[in-house]
Amino acid sequence: MPILGQEPDLYPEELLTSPEIIVPDGNWFAFYTLSRREKELMRRLRVQKIAHYGPMIPHRTRSPQGRIRTSYVPLFSGYVFVCGTEEDRYNTVATGCISKCINVTEPEILVRDLQKIRMLEEHGADLKAEVRPVVGQRARIVRGPLKERELVGTITKVNSQHRLTIVVNFLQQGASIMVDEADLELL
Repeated sequence: MPILGQEPDLYPEELLTSPEIIVPDGNWFAFYTLSRREKELMRRLRVQKIAHYGPMIPHRTRSPQGRIRTSYVPLFSGYVFVCGTEEDRYNTVATGCISKCINVTEPEILVRDLQKIRMLEEHGADLKAEVRPVVGQRARIVRGPLKERELVGTITKVNSQHRLTIVVNFLQQGASIMVDEADLELL
């Protein structure tokens, strides 16, 4: 089976930046998909023009012939976030890719957390999924290419490398990037 190239994981492009879309008349929903159906769901939502976000990260593997292959896998396995009306929710469930629909009770917090994840994704940082909340010191990036972004997260040291973890509180999962200790300010 061929490995497909990277597909858009955000529709529309201004979903997390436009004030009209961030606080829409609709709601935010977290959809838990059937096993390995995140990309299919996002393709179907794009066709129906339903606003969604399901962050994808590159995953490198070596083939038996020795070639390096890069595929794109969900950062939050099984989850796609949808912004829309009850009709959009119904149409999303009707795609046949959904296992469970979860209403988001605090959409402002979810959007803020997703914006941070999107910043890391756009920066091209080496994102790594963190499926369990990490324990560590709170820190802010004050130097380097991400200093303008006001990123605050939890700093941990793993194998003599420092990683800054941004948590999506709604899921209690997050993403981490490698950072230089000199670029951080402890809070």
